[in-house]
Amino acid sequence: MRNGKIFEPGKLPMDLLNELLTKYAVQDESVIVGPGIGNDAAVIQIGENYLVLKTDPITFTAKDIGYYAIQINANDIACLGGIPKWLLVTLLLPEKRTTAEKVENIFKQLSQVCHEMKISICGGHTEITRGIERPILVGQMVGTVTREKLVRPSGIQIGDDIILTKGIAIEGSSIIAREKYKEISNFFSKDFAQRCADFIYQPGISILREAQLAQNVAPIHAMHDPTEGGIAMGLHEFARASNVTLHIDMNKIPILPESKLLCDEYGLDILGVIASGALLLAVPARYSQQLIERFDETGIPTAIIGKAISKGADVRLVLNDEVIEMPVFYKDEILKLV
Repeated sequence: MRNGKIFEPGKLPMDLLNELLTKYAVQDESVIVGPGIGNDAAVIQIGENYLVLKTDPITFTAKDIGYYAIQINANDIACLGGIPKWLLVTLLLPEKRTTAEKVENIFKQLSQVCHEMKISICGGHTEITRGIERPILVGQMVGTVTREKLVRPSGIQIGDDIILTKGIAIEGSSIIAREKYKEISNFFSKDFAQRCADFIYQPGISILREAQLAQNVAPIHAMHDPTEGGIAMGLHEFARASNVTLHIDMNKIPILPESKLLCDEYGLDILGVIASGALLLAVPARYSQQLIERFDETGIPTAIIGKAISKGADVRLVLNDEVIEMPVFYKDEILKLV
C-alpha cells in the first residue's frame, strides 16, 4: 500500500516492486541471479555447482493444482537453462471443506507428475487454514544448471529476434473452460469445452522440452515464461530484465483459434490472459530460422514475433499499421471471470 492506495488482485506495479527489491533485497557473492523484474528464479553458487531456486503458488484454480504447481515452477527453472530436480510443497486447505479424499487426490497428482518428470518430493508443509475458500498450493522447486548452460534473464542483445512458441493464453483458455464448462458447452459444444479444458496437457503448459531443445540448437540470450498478465506482461518483464526496447508485431503472435473464441466470448483482451505454455526466446537473428526449423521438426509451432531494437525498457506493439505502447495488465484478464 502506498499513499493509502489498496491494490487489486494481481501483480504489484513493476516500478514499486523494483523499488522494494532494490531497497530491501540482501545478497552475497554466492547469488549469481538474484531478485529483479523478469527474474523468475534465483541462481546460487554452491562450490563448483549452481542451484536454481523457484517458488510459485497456484491461486487461479483448484482443479489439477498438483499438476499446475509442478509445471509452473519447472518452467521458470528451465528458462534459466536448469533441470528441475527437487520439490517442496506448502498446501493450505480450507476449513469445513477438506476431506481425506480431496487431500489424497492432490498428493496423487503431485506424485504422478513428479515421477514422470524425475523430480523428487523432499518435504513441505500442510495445514487447514482459516479464511480461504479453496486449496492453495505453493511449490518450492530446486534444480541444477552448469555455468555453461546458464541463461541469464538479462541477456537480450540489440538485434536479437524475439521468438514465441505454441501460442498465447494456453493456460488461461484451460482455466476458463474448467470454470465455465457448462456455459461453454452450451455456447459451442461439449467437445470444444473439453478440448479447451485439456489445453494444460495439449498443447500443454510445460515449456521444459522446448527450453532444453533450444539450447542444443542455438546460442540463447534469454528465455522467459509469460504467466500472469499474459504475453503483454511477459514481454514487459522480458524487456525490463535486459533494459531493451522490444518491437512486437501483433499479427505475428500465434493465437490458437479456441483461445480467441473464448476471449471474444467473455470480452477478455487476449494479450492480458495468463499465458503459461508459451516460451519467449531472445536469439541472434542469424540462428532464428535454424531454431524454428528444429522446433517444427519436433511438432512445436514457433514464430518470430519481433526484435530488440534499442536500449530502454519498453515494449512497442505494431497494430493495424500503427505503433503503440504494449498494454500493461497488473490484473490478469482472467480475474474478470474467476
